[in-house]
Amino acid sequence: MHLILTQTDTTVGFLSQDALRLAATKGREEKKPFLKVFASLKTLQEHTRIPLKHRIWFRHARQTTFVIKNQAYRYVDKEPHASLIAKYGWLYSTSANESGKDFNRSFCESHSDLIIEDSSGLHESSPSTIFKLTTTQSKKLR
Repeated sequence: MHLILTQTDTTVGFLSQDALRLAATKGREEKKPFLKVFASLKTLQEHTRIPLKHRIWFRHARQTTFVIKNQAYRYVDKEPHASLIAKYGWLYSTSANESGKDFNRSFCESHSDLIIEDSSGLHESSPSTIFKLTTTQSKKLR
């Protein structure tokens, strides 16, 4: 599976369906789960069940990550990021940097199989807000 470097809906990111390759590239623990990003709610529902109480919020939230049973999910409908995700069905997503370090373009380019960049370029911006969801409540983590 390709390791893609691109501007995500929040910041510069690595995308892939290969979690082990992402972990090795970033120098990160293999057991730590990555965010799963979906461009289709139907595909997302094949991977998890959103608690009934939070479904409308989940569907309409932007730049928000939700943790359900220790796995992080995000629904993206912002173009062009959504089109890229839709081609694969879903992708793991993580910030494009070595674990614990800042964005370094040369590091990212040397480890990527595919670089997707538009006229606005690749730039760091604020990460998504993260909420942990249970069947009865939500808790803001970041």
